[in-house]
Amino acid sequence: MSRATVGLIAGMALGFAAYFGGFWAFLLVAALGAVGWVVGSILQGDLDVSGLVRPRERR
Repeated sequence: MSRATVGLIAGMALGFAAYFGGFWAFLLVAALGAVGWVVGSILQGDLDVSGLVRPRERR
């Protein structure tokens, strides 16, 4: 699926949330969409978070 199609679907979802649920539903859908994008990017390998989640050093 192209990025334009994904953007279209995301925009429509945000539009429906804003229209039917109000501003807070819009923010909730936007926040969950951002979380989904981050998780998807990590799983696909586009986003490297190894510097943020390294194990502690033992003494």
